[in-house]
Amino acid sequence: MTTHSRQNSAASPAPGSATSEALQDAAVDLAQQVELAGYYPELVLDTLRLASGEEEIISGMVQAETTFAEAVHRHLTVLSLTSTRLIIVHVDDAPRDDGSPGALATSEAVPLSRIRSMALTRGVSDPAQGGGTLTEMTIAVSWGSVRRIDMEPATCGDPDCQADHGMTGVSVPDDVVIRVAAGVEGAAALARAETFASRLSQMTARAASL
Repeated sequence: MTTHSRQNSAASPAPGSATSEALQDAAVDLAQQVELAGYYPELVLDTLRLASGEEEIISGMVQAETTFAEAVHRHLTVLSLTSTRLIIVHVDDAPRDDGSPGALATSEAVPLSRIRSMALTRGVSDPAQGGGTLTEMTIAVSWGSVRRIDMEPATCGDPDCQADHGMTGVSVPDDVVIRVAAGVEGAAALARAETFASRLSQMTARAASL
């Protein structure tokens, strides 16, 4: 009688995949980041849940920003990654006509296959010492939704020319740009941003190859 060996049915996880425990940890960690930011966490998490649907969150990061002009204005951005999409949630202050507090929550879900480019800018101190110590990171992701045009007066190269040569400009993608600095958000936030950028880079590369 011929016997056949039985193969193990548990296949090795694909690179970048996550176990159910890891997914739960990622979701809990992101929720904790939102709670720690302290900016309408229930609104932020409800918006994120609506945008993510039934997909599990693999990785995420939060950036809160406060600006001071005529009044204090708060803004929060959440980037989260599922197996198929990059989900961006923006929440801004939007006072109501009667002066009472209000907020606007906007979400956008971008299929990973649509992402055209991802630019990472890493700032380090002591670069001669083993490549340096990471002090800040800027993550710029483009999928062709928004572009920014930087305009300036055109010139002909003649320093004495007084003629009006019109305007010239450069069109650059500006879908989402996040900057995290250890001196502002802290070392832990910077480490999370680096982890998120690494995972997003892996998964966009995989989506592009399919």
